[in-house]
Amino acid sequence: MEDSMLEQERTVREYLQREEGFLRAGYFPEMEFYSYVKAGNVKRVKELCVEPLHTKEGMGVLSDKPLQNMKYHFAITAALLARYCIEGGMELPDSYGISDIYIRKADRARRVEEISELHREMCIDYTKHMKNLRKKAITSLPVAKAIDYIYDHLHTRITMPMLAEYAEVSSGYLSREFKKETGETVSGYIRRKKLETAGNMLIYSELSTLEISEILAFPSQSYFTEVFRREKGLTPSKYREINRFRNEIGKNTDR
Repeated sequence: MEDSMLEQERTVREYLQREEGFLRAGYFPEMEFYSYVKAGNVKRVKELCVEPLHTKEGMGVLSDKPLQNMKYHFAITAALLARYCIEGGMELPDSYGISDIYIRKADRARRVEEISELHREMCIDYTKHMKNLRKKAITSLPVAKAIDYIYDHLHTRITMPMLAEYAEVSSGYLSREFKKETGETVSGYIRRKKLETAGNMLIYSELSTLEISEILAFPSQSYFTEVFRREKGLTPSKYREINRFRNEIGKNTDR
């Protein structure tokens, strides 16, 4: 069982850390990255920012001067981060304020390595803001700890005893406080977050419905399909078809 769980986590990590990168290396990996920033997933964003920006392959040439080229790409990333975080619920002045601060810092940079470090810092900063945003209504430490555990273990079967042990409270207390502070039951919250992740996987990966159901530890593919259809109003395959079409339209109109 332990070996199986490690294999599932390895599969998730491989999916999150694909070698293509996220700038000009492919539309879906790029959107995947921004979806993790928007979701406040600090752990995943840190993993995806390990490779310095100036060493990534597939970046377009916007200037013949390497430093200026990096500054242009940095500004584009800052604008996209601001937009996605606003869509995720960040106040517009706050989001653009962060963007402005980092763009000014980048403008003063004299080496491409400085831009790469600023890029990583900016991405993680935005992600932490989004993480805090989704937790701003949470006032108790046990509920905050439970939410962090859920985000880090979506590839496993999460139970109330596991969460209660991690939060160092009783199951009954955690259940009551979680409902009071989030407006959802623990099981409902876990299901919603798994389905949100499944939706991203359907749009931004080539994983099959079966693979996604297994990676996110649903009891079976049929159960996953039924729950997804009930919550989203579409089967996983239809959801993928419709949303990929919309994303392709958006990609083409942005050119």
